[in-house]
Amino acid sequence: MDQKLKNKTAIVTGASGGQGAAEARLFAQAGARVILADVQDALGEAEAESIRDTGGDAHYRHLDVSSQENWQTVVNGIKAEFGELHILVNNAGVALRGGRVTNTSMEDWNRVLSINLTGPFLGIQTVAPLIRDSGGGAIVNTGSIAGMTGHFATAYSASKWGIRGITKSAAMELQEWGIRVNTIAPGLVMTPFLEGSDDFIEALGDQTPMQRGAEPEEIATVALFLVCEDSSYITGHDIAVDGGFLDFGGFNRVINQVMEKPDQKV
Repeated sequence: MDQKLKNKTAIVTGASGGQGAAEARLFAQAGARVILADVQDALGEAEAESIRDTGGDAHYRHLDVSSQENWQTVVNGIKAEFGELHILVNNAGVALRGGRVTNTSMEDWNRVLSINLTGPFLGIQTVAPLIRDSGGGAIVNTGSIAGMTGHFATAYSASKWGIRGITKSAAMELQEWGIRVNTIAPGLVMTPFLEGSDDFIEALGDQTPMQRGAEPEEIATVALFLVCEDSSYITGHDIAVDGGFLDFGGFNRVINQVMEKPDQKV
C-alpha cells in the first residue's frame, strides 16, 4: 500500500472496534504511527496489538472523550513520547435511536451530547496546538446523515448537526495553523454499533439506493483521503458516505415503485 501517511502520527478515538478500528488499521498500513483511544481498554489493547502483529506502529491509550482532563493527559503523553501529532479523527460516539423529543431524559440527552459533540470539541481544542507545532495536519470529525436531514432520534441528530457547525468554525479558525478540518457523514455502516437493531437495519437498507450498508473499511478509505495530501485543498466540507441515501432522496423509492408497474404513468 502507498505510504501516504509515512512519518505521520495520528490519534483515532473510538478505535477499539468497528469504524474506528478500521481507520486505525488503514492509517497504519499507510505508514502512520497510530494511537488508538477508547474507554474499552481490553478491546483497544487487543486491536493495537493486532496492528503491531501485521507490522504496523500502534499504541493504545485510555480516553473518555467527554473529559477535558483525560484529553490533556493523552495529548501530553503523545507529546512527551513521540514529540508530534499530525492527525486527529474524532470517531467516538454513542447512539440513541429510541429517544424522541417528548421522551428523551436529561440523562440520555447529556450523555449523547457529551460524547458525540463535547468530545470532538475538546479533542480539537486540546490537539490543535500540537498539530500546529508539528507542522500542520488534518482533523476529521465523524458526523452522520442524521446531521444532514430530518431524523427521529433528537439527541443523536442534534449532536451530529452540531458536529457540522464545529467543523466549519474550526476549519476557518485553524487554517492559519495549517490544519484542515472536515466531516464524514456515514449512512448505514455495519458495525457492532448496530447490534440488536435488525428492524432499523432492514428499513434503512431498503431506503438506501445501493440496497446495503457500508463496511467499516469503506468509511475508513474516505478518512484516509481526508487526512492525507490527496485532499490538500479540501477543508470545512461535509462528505456523505451513504450509498446515495441523501442525494437520491425519496425519488429513488418513487422511481422503483413506478418501474414495478406494467403500465407506467409518469
